[in-house]
Amino acid sequence: MRLKLEFTTEPFDLDEPPPHAVAAREAVRDAGLDAVDVGPFGTSAEGRAEAVLGAVDELLRAAVAAGATRVSLQVNVLDAADGTARAAKGNDA
Repeated sequence: MRLKLEFTTEPFDLDEPPPHAVAAREAVRDAGLDAVDVGPFGTSAEGRAEAVLGAVDELLRAAVAAGATRVSLQVNVLDAADGTARAAKGNDA
């Protein structure tokens, strides 16, 4: 199974990345995930489930230790065939 991780850390600094943002991004890059995309207001990455879940642990620890006051993250399960997020299945019961 593949997962996609998206996260942001706060407080923001528009002039330069704060230490907590840098620490979180480095944790994700060091986790060996695929398709790491760093943006000004968030970072995303994809990879095998175990690698992504391990990266979540590391990025949370690194960001908090470096001064983050909030870390927002989202994890999506990707479809193995095309890399898109799985559609939610409704329950008609």
